[in-house]
Amino acid sequence: MGERREAGHVAHRQVAHAWAGDVFAADLDAADRVRLASANEGAEGPLPSDVLWDGYRRRLEADRDAEAVTYSLWVDWFEDPATSATAFAEVLGDDIGRVVAEPSEAVLLRARRVLECSGPVSWTVKESTYRTAVRLPALHAAVFRGLLAGFHDVYGDLEPAAALALLGPLDLPADTRHPAELRKVLASGHKNHYRSPGVWDEAVRSCS
Repeated sequence: MGERREAGHVAHRQVAHAWAGDVFAADLDAADRVRLASANEGAEGPLPSDVLWDGYRRRLEADRDAEAVTYSLWVDWFEDPATSATAFAEVLGDDIGRVVAEPSEAVLLRARRVLECSGPVSWTVKESTYRTAVRLPALHAAVFRGLLAGFHDVYGDLEPAAALALLGPLDLPADTRHPAELRKVLASGHKNHYRSPGVWDEAVRSCS
């Protein structure tokens, strides 16, 4: 399992590097496009971190499809314990206070996208960001999706009691799927779908 996971991360990083220029080019000026296109292939080494994370933030805030970017965050950065803390801090954790205090359409879009794919990020890394995000109702649905992903993702991470406490104040749309089921499994102390096979199906049956 560990070897397959590491091989997968290497492959995903190679893919991410291959299309990085296409993903970020529309948001960068000409000089940064040149730096981005050549950084990973040239003799100077890997992509400069300031350009990399600025590119992610810009694309996450752009009002167009960001599936490639959120997928890259999820599998290339958030699933890897060696990179998830830095990645999460760069794309949201470091400025969640400003996002909540001074929300704009663009930063809220970025926050929602990051929260929704943050399931694999270590709970100790993301908990304070989740707690801050809960203060803003516009982010409640995204926090819920992050918690749900934390339970269901193969590499998802959460602490049941703390996650359950965060669920309490969330004001979710009436058609939100599975809040009752998530509360039930967390209240029973379960951390992850794959560590406790069958508990989710049982929760679905009991809540239906």
